[in-house]
Amino acid sequence: MSAPDPQFTLLAVTIFIALGFDFFNGFHDAANSIATIVSTRVLTPRIAVFWAAFFNFTAAFVMGVAVAKTIGKGMIDLQYVTQYVVLAGLLGAIFWDIITWWRGLPTSSSHALIGGYAGAAIARGGFGVILPAGWNKTLLFILLSPLIGFLLGLGLMVGTSWLLHRRTPRQVDKSFRILQFISSAGVSFAHGGNDAQKTMGIVAGALYTGGLMTSAEMHGDWGRFHYPIIFGAYFAIALGTYLGGWRIVHTMGTRITKLKPIGGFCAETAAAITLVGTALYGIPVSTTHTITGAIVGVGSTHRFSAVRWGVATKIIWAWVLTIPASALVAAVTYWIIRIFVPAG
Repeated sequence: MSAPDPQFTLLAVTIFIALGFDFFNGFHDAANSIATIVSTRVLTPRIAVFWAAFFNFTAAFVMGVAVAKTIGKGMIDLQYVTQYVVLAGLLGAIFWDIITWWRGLPTSSSHALIGGYAGAAIARGGFGVILPAGWNKTLLFILLSPLIGFLLGLGLMVGTSWLLHRRTPRQVDKSFRILQFISSAGVSFAHGGNDAQKTMGIVAGALYTGGLMTSAEMHGDWGRFHYPIIFGAYFAIALGTYLGGWRIVHTMGTRITKLKPIGGFCAETAAAITLVGTALYGIPVSTTHTITGAIVGVGSTHRFSAVRWGVATKIIWAWVLTIPASALVAAVTYWIIRIFVPAG
């Protein structure tokens, strides 16, 4: 029996780690879609994660691959990408996710992924590997996505409160406990549709560098690899969401501001609208940034002191550090790999 092809083995390991990152993305970002519905006690934590995981996966049948193509071919010059670059990028992202999960900080797994990918590629080919067109809109929406979430959350909360001002708090609470099922499902759907695609793009890059995907397929409909990539990525993120990340659920659901069902509905609806809209245009935004901005927007309608700005400030600093920190770890990882594999 002949020995397995080392390149095929490396590709298999890279894809396995990519799906592992996708799983941890769901685990880390479960709070994005369930924190509000848990904190308002509409659902128990275990039922909430099942609800979220189900809608994470259903996005596979609707959302297409626009974000995946941006990640796969629009951010890094593929001629400088090797299996080792992809592997180092994934390890950098996973490292940052573990650190921030342990600290209970709702940072962006998506930005950790693109930061790690860029850091490893720069370590191999210098800053010329960066494709500015793909990064411009990504960096712009690091600022815009929480702002859009904030403004939509604020506007929905003000408008809804005005429309229902004649109803008793009990009536409002009862109605919005039901409506939160819909809004939570929308955030979960949008989370899957945006975040799973980022891993799909990385897997496609690994297949391309491994010679199993052509340039035409990368720029087209992904040919015979289309559905295995999609369903593998969506299953991994849904499984991670089901197992949940309770440290971050606590931060998102209770430590930023206290929410009632009407506030949870407005925050989730604002986030879902933002995420679905950007995903359809192929813009890889952060689910975490968007829902956090929406929660802060809803909380600030009561009074600005209702938002725990000390917690929010720590989260913002973690956001700022995500891309450079994961890029640095990925670059160091790549340089270590080069010691053992000079041609990597």
